[in-house]
Amino acid sequence: MHSIYQLQGQLQHYVWGGQDFIPELLNIEKQQNQYYAEWWLGAHSSAPSVLNIAGKSVPLTDFLAENPQVLGKTSLANFGQELPYLLKILDVAKPLSIQLHPTKQQAEIGFEQENQAGISLKDPKRTYKDRNHKPEMMIALSDFWLLHGFKQKAEIIATLKTRPSLTALAQQLESQDLHSFYAQIMQADQNQLSTWLAPIIAQNQAAYKQDQLELDNPDYWVLYTIDAMEIAADKLDAGLICFYLFNIVHLNAGEGIYQDAGIPHAYLRGQNIELMAGSDNVIRGGLTPKHVDINELLKIVDCSEITPRIIPVAPQEQDIFTYSTPAKDFAMSNVRYRAQQKQTLTANNAEILLVMQGTVKITANQTALELKQGESAFICADVTYQIEGLAEGYAVIAKLP
Repeated sequence: MHSIYQLQGQLQHYVWGGQDFIPELLNIEKQQNQYYAEWWLGAHSSAPSVLNIAGKSVPLTDFLAENPQVLGKTSLANFGQELPYLLKILDVAKPLSIQLHPTKQQAEIGFEQENQAGISLKDPKRTYKDRNHKPEMMIALSDFWLLHGFKQKAEIIATLKTRPSLTALAQQLESQDLHSFYAQIMQADQNQLSTWLAPIIAQNQAAYKQDQLELDNPDYWVLYTIDAMEIAADKLDAGLICFYLFNIVHLNAGEGIYQDAGIPHAYLRGQNIELMAGSDNVIRGGLTPKHVDINELLKIVDCSEITPRIIPVAPQEQDIFTYSTPAKDFAMSNVRYRAQQKQTLTANNAEILLVMQGTVKITANQTALELKQGESAFICADVTYQIEGLAEGYAVIAKLP
């Protein structure tokens, strides 16, 4: 058995994805009218990556089931015989739904309740797909815009007051807590949504079409989302009001953010690397034609007032830099290399390495792999390996902290 294997990820063709970024990163042929939203590297049962073993394609899930020791002692002790994380590349061409993720305890309770209620895992109304939580971090690969958590209450009130159709909401919030206020908005009917939003849409339409609205202005994102998601005037989505309640965050390429359990968030535009716990539990909170379980949303949502904490860019002078997050299930390192530069690393638990730029040679024991941009490797636990830069660039490594 080898210590390192070349790894082939899986594409996801969701309609919100772009058409160019991921094929260019992976150096694969683009198919006409095809969307390339995500590239998954991991052992998620719905789309496991594939190892190249002696010329044969072996799903990573099968390999781990037969060789659990490659995960590493800490990984096995804390997370059992499954890879605890999933690494993704995303190309967000259209906004994603507002969503949040449960804590581990909430996921375990919700999963059991839905099982007992006899709701199939494939049922679109099913909320909990597994028993796990899903904290996640992301690093921007371009200018990146997202929604992240509730703003300070005073800031929300100020934002609402400057828009005549929302001033009644501002007055209401002055004597109300954020959770009950949010609950009321998420349960508003079409007439109410139209009263709030139609004047804003009409007033800003011309400026939006002429590209005159600033990107930190929530009005811009309301019109952009209606446009991108083709939301009809009589099918307004309560999630559109959230542009006035949540932090609109702009990340420069290289910066990142961590999303903990319960924090409502939505990716709006840009490309990123995402690393998360290996779960599929998503509770939606609007901006989606899919099932929104209002009761579960209101039970799980964290309405704390949040000042976004930006993960800073990996320093240029550091060849190996591990981003700091509170996550126990995963960590991400950024590894820079120049041509002919050699670095030695040790994998205490299983790791996945993805080449983002340049070319590297990875050597462990008697095995050597040459990987270019977009290619990746699975590195078994308890292995010391060498990275040699063949052409300057950088890679990211998903691992345990």
